[in-house]
Amino acid sequence: MNCETCITSTGNEGCGDKGGCASGGCNKLNVFDWLANMQLPTDHRFDVIEVRFKNGRKEFFRNSENLFLETGDPVIVDVPNGHHLGFVSLQGELVRLQMRKKSIENNDKVRKLYRKAHRKDIEKFNEVKTKEQATLFRTRKIIDELNLAMKLTDVEYQADNSKATFFYSADERVDFRELIKRLAGEFKTRIEMRQISLRQEAGYLGGIGSCGRELCCSTWLSSFASVSTGAARYQNLSLNPSKLSGQCGRLKCCLNYELDTYKNALKDIPTVQKPLLTEKGEATLQKTDIFRKIMWFSYENDNNWHAVDVDRVVEILALNEESKKPASLLEDVEALNLDTGRLNNDLEMMDRKYKKNKKPKRNKKRGNPKRKNRPSDKK
Repeated sequence: MNCETCITSTGNEGCGDKGGCASGGCNKLNVFDWLANMQLPTDHRFDVIEVRFKNGRKEFFRNSENLFLETGDPVIVDVPNGHHLGFVSLQGELVRLQMRKKSIENNDKVRKLYRKAHRKDIEKFNEVKTKEQATLFRTRKIIDELNLAMKLTDVEYQADNSKATFFYSADERVDFRELIKRLAGEFKTRIEMRQISLRQEAGYLGGIGSCGRELCCSTWLSSFASVSTGAARYQNLSLNPSKLSGQCGRLKCCLNYELDTYKNALKDIPTVQKPLLTEKGEATLQKTDIFRKIMWFSYENDNNWHAVDVDRVVEILALNEESKKPASLLEDVEALNLDTGRLNNDLEMMDRKYKKNKKPKRNKKRGNPKRKNRPSDKK
């Protein structure tokens, strides 16, 4: 879909649905319309469209005039006490599915889509947007002067310049009545304070996660589910806050992505709450490989770990409940250490009887024998 930057530079064409904007606004919380190339009945076309606003915020509006729209078109929509400019992000049957997913009923409460935005609407909208950065800095100074325990994240002006929405995060309830008075007197517009969570704040600001990719909350994740430390325990992750926390300071949303897979794999893993009793000693659980279904145990005063299959662990637990002890983690009965030498005594005696004793050969000295002293040789 096209964004504000490509609209102002290249007219209404923008980048289309190719997501080629250098600003990155076209790709934020984008949705792939997999029904776009399918021929659907035009008589029963769903008349509600999805419109995207600043920071990926999306709302639904009714196209009662049956206007021909494409993804990325700027439109003027009805908002409380005025109108606002947004961009078409989705239309057709997928909008019906999105409304059902977000539990939004298709009734008279769905506001109306007025028309497509003209050139003057876009120019006025861009003029209003230029005030947002200066308003953000000035409001932060006022907050510091009033000593309010809140963090201002973003400011959004309505396209008709009749309202300014301030997005903030706070740990406790904040009394900002004095703040609203000062803001209304300085900016001469209607003020709305909207509190957001820390996860939404991270999505507004954006960034790169520890995985090396752009944050999920700023690219595609629109609904935030609660994440508990139990998700880390199921996946055998170390409970290190610095590694499990995201840029928002809360537990990472990606801890829930594979949680169901781990829960299904853990159904076959037995619960070992105490050491396994064997004749060789007590075996303590050290590690569990969930997907390979292997559990690692170690004996007392032994640094070696022994890999035991899950089925074998279940057998040992059943034996311990019956007050029985296997010989070891891998064997139920000790191996018999038979002296095989005694069984072959007869063969050894026969070998000794017929064995030839070979005397070692003496080394003969080679060369001329020693000359004996003869009388003629003597002087």
